[in-house]
Amino acid sequence: MPDYANDPAIKNLQAYLRIKSVHPNINYDECIDYLKRQASELGLPAVVYEVVPKKPILIMTWEGLEPSLPSILLNSHMDVVPVFEKSWNYPPFEARIVNDIIYARGVQDMKSVGIQYIEAIRRLKNKGTRLKRTVHLSFVPDEEVGGRQGLGTFVKTEHFKKLNVGFALDEGLASAEDYLVVYNGERTIWHVSVICPGKSGHGSLLLPDNNGEKIRYIIDKFMDLRQESKKKLESDPELTIGDVTSVNLTILRGGIQNNIIPEKLVASFDIRLALSVNLDDFENMIKQWCKEAGDGVTYEFEQKDEYVPPTSVDETNVYWTAFKTALDQINIGVKVRTFPGGTDSRYVRLEGVPALGMSPLRRVQSALHEHNESLPASVFLEGIAVYEAVLPAIANV
Repeated sequence: MPDYANDPAIKNLQAYLRIKSVHPNINYDECIDYLKRQASELGLPAVVYEVVPKKPILIMTWEGLEPSLPSILLNSHMDVVPVFEKSWNYPPFEARIVNDIIYARGVQDMKSVGIQYIEAIRRLKNKGTRLKRTVHLSFVPDEEVGGRQGLGTFVKTEHFKKLNVGFALDEGLASAEDYLVVYNGERTIWHVSVICPGKSGHGSLLLPDNNGEKIRYIIDKFMDLRQESKKKLESDPELTIGDVTSVNLTILRGGIQNNIIPEKLVASFDIRLALSVNLDDFENMIKQWCKEAGDGVTYEFEQKDEYVPPTSVDETNVYWTAFKTALDQINIGVKVRTFPGGTDSRYVRLEGVPALGMSPLRRVQSALHEHNESLPASVFLEGIAVYEAVLPAIANV
């Protein structure tokens, strides 16, 4: 039996997992110190940028033989989501190994991937491998709260432009199957609130201009759209959640007392728009619903992302061809899908850089944000071998 507890790569992962970079109000100093030590061990320069105060971004750089060529970016985020410790079987920041399975917050999302990058480069350097293109490893903050003050801001700076990134890898999701899932695009995130004003008065009356009637109309329209997406998924087994528009009613606000009709009611929706949706048409539909719902109904956005074209996964993308060939050579299949949520990849794609999302974790259930987030040690180690094969392929294009 493998001695996972004493494997240097796994011990390295455990050390990273034990850093409590958990929301809210994260102090990233311990992460940065840890990553600087990793860079030093690898013999790589590391630079820390703090474009937004207390939101550091660390870049490790493995210079290529032809550094003028566009570089490869390996991105990962340092932050993890909160935990409900009483619901965990083991302390979430202890990184305990039980029956060869590592239990820890962030072990799938996505500290394992960050360490897989590091360990793959360690193996390649130990073999004396040199790559044509420069490889940058970026460790970024705040992805779990949208990433706008992390990579979202950094990609707009001269610091990022000087990295001369030609292709990027970022996180994906674990696959329960024998194949890996690669994500070449993401749905567009809209968080919209619909405000329904009306005549306030006593709760015993049937007053005109009623905001309850208005908000029911709005909710019905959005829930009808939700049902359409559910039917699409149920009718076509080839579709996944990333292929349809998801709609969820997430917040209802209004009212001060049960016998008083309030001045307004507000319904908020989380909408993830499929890549096939025309965004202007969709917003016009919301406008029309508001008009039909009654006088004074308006909407506003808490978040309104723009459309980001997906990365090509055909022969026009030489990085994709090299990536896919490398996986074929180690007998690992891939399926390409649209990511169901949001990752930092969208910020890179928005700058015109092709990017793929992949967590090289197969034959394991996805456990992002769940209690008892875990990962078999063998799956983590296989992921290192995946990057050991993929990095030379894409960096030597």
